[in-house]
Amino acid sequence: MFRKEVKDIRELIMRNLRQQGLEMPLLQKRLVEAWPVVAGDAIARYTLNAYIKNQTLCVHLSSPALRSDLAMRRQEFVSRLNEYVGNQVIADIRFC
Repeated sequence: MFRKEVKDIRELIMRNLRQQGLEMPLLQKRLVEAWPVVAGDAIARYTLNAYIKNQTLCVHLSSPALRSDLAMRRQEFVSRLNEYVGNQVIADIRFC
C-alpha cells in the first residue's frame, strides 16, 4: 500500500476556496468577527457596526472620545487583526 501525497485537509479546503474565488470573502468575514475579540469587551460594547470596504475596516462607535483614542492606535489594531486571521486582509481601519 503506497501513499502518494498526504495533504492536510485545511490546505485542500483553502485551495478549493481560492480556486472558486471565495477565500478572501471568508477571511474578511473572519476578520470582522474577530474585532470584538481583538479589541476587547470594553471597546466591543461601544461598537455599533463593523464592515470591510476596499481593504479598510470601518468600525462605527457610539463614543466620540473612544473614536479619537482608537484612531491613534490604528496600526496596532491592523496588525493584530491581520495576525489573528493569518493573512493580510485589511490595510487600514477607519473609526466612524
